[in-house]
Amino acid sequence: MESTPTSARARGIAAAGHVITAEAASEVMAAGGNAIDAVVAALWAASVAEPVLSSPGGGGFILARTADGQTRVHDFFVHTPRRKRMRDVDFYPIVADFGVATQTFHIGLGAAAVPGFVRGVFAAHREHGTMPMRRLVEPAIAAAREGLLLRDYEQYLLSVVGPIYKITPEACALFARPGDDGAPALKGAGDRIANPELADTLEVLAREGDALFYEGEIAASIATLCAEGGGHLTREDLAGYRDVARPPLVHHYRGARLELNPPPALGGLLIAHSLELLARLHPGERDLQRLGRGSPAHALLLARTQQETNRARVAAEALVEGGETPPMLDDVWLDRFVASLADTKVSQRGTTHISVIDRDGNAAAATVSNGEGCGHMIPGTGIMLNNMLGEEDLNPRGMGSWPLGKRMTSMMAPAAIHLPSGDLAIVGSGGSNRIRTAILQVILNMVDFGMDARAAVEAPRLHQEGKHLDFEALVGRETRDALARAFPDHRAWPT
Repeated sequence: MESTPTSARARGIAAAGHVITAEAASEVMAAGGNAIDAVVAALWAASVAEPVLSSPGGGGFILARTADGQTRVHDFFVHTPRRKRMRDVDFYPIVADFGVATQTFHIGLGAAAVPGFVRGVFAAHREHGTMPMRRLVEPAIAAAREGLLLRDYEQYLLSVVGPIYKITPEACALFARPGDDGAPALKGAGDRIANPELADTLEVLAREGDALFYEGEIAASIATLCAEGGGHLTREDLAGYRDVARPPLVHHYRGARLELNPPPALGGLLIAHSLELLARLHPGERDLQRLGRGSPAHALLLARTQQETNRARVAAEALVEGGETPPMLDDVWLDRFVASLADTKVSQRGTTHISVIDRDGNAAAATVSNGEGCGHMIPGTGIMLNNMLGEEDLNPRGMGSWPLGKRMTSMMAPAAIHLPSGDLAIVGSGGSNRIRTAILQVILNMVDFGMDARAAVEAPRLHQEGKHLDFEALVGRETRDALARAFPDHRAWPT
């Protein structure tokens, strides 16, 4: 497992998916910025350093916590269009090859939802930031102009979704080079990717503000691109997009106070649901410790807890679509799933995250995604649009069944953990449906097993979905055998 890049200077610490992203945050804090300034700078930098995972053409969430204890969650996830194009929709499948598995995604302009990234980043900065935006885009602009060498990990991500990044001439110009046969070949590890158009765009955005993207020249460009190329997005969709700031979902677990992403996003609610199931089934503070971390009993309990939470998710999604808040933490609801869990015999994609804490006690957690990208760049901007309308995870009722003019639900779950020791941890993860289970296990590792942050993040994890179980092969043989017996449809992933 690759360690999370971190960067620390006198004024705070940042953790992110790429060293350039983390250094952008630390550079801003060293210059006097707070945690929100730092996370904003890091988000812009991530769009350069982690282009498969992050883009101003996508969306996400920022959990912002001030030193005086006030927490707000900015929801700038993507929104569905106000109307559906019925004919000549640019929407088609591609197969992503992970090496040990494949997955189908849908791309094209018809897969693009209304992006919220730019509006959300500006809104969070207006509410909490202290440094001018033109200063916060500087690290990203420098990286975009100079270009970055692809690391092995970025090259792997690019290869997984390779068809998307070769589908249009504009994407090819950025992510590919001529192959031996003259056909476009994806750039590889050690190749340089520079994006001067994105650098120019960030420079103008910092000067003119987010209205440029939602009401101005960029909005017009997106609308024209979609009208002529088979997309749904219009100028009205973009002009009507709003960042929504909410109080966090607060949940208590074994002496820890958790601040989670609230509905209509489901990630935080599902994490709280899983924790409550575990607390009710094993109420003693040391009950999970007694099972032994990584033991067959512990691993099977985690898998079954995730299975019961998945059952709850199906009902929850229907309620959220209808505008209701699911009663997932109500006693009657929980008792139903605890009973099912107790009856089971124990013998039996693109997303990136940034966490920042400054020396004054301000903290921010940001999770953003562009899906896999739809393959189309907004002309002249260096920005690829998202493909959220083509994500199976976000469209459980089938492709094209999305409701009109609604915020799409998400598993993203940036979180603050106030540990019983008094320490504060800011956590989050990429990974689509795996986000909630990854964060759940990090919380359990820190609260139940007393692990420090690095050990909690790097410990082997598992993820249960439908009838299938994925787990990291680093677990012991006895545990692997027990999981394989309980879940015949399984895959052990190399670490």
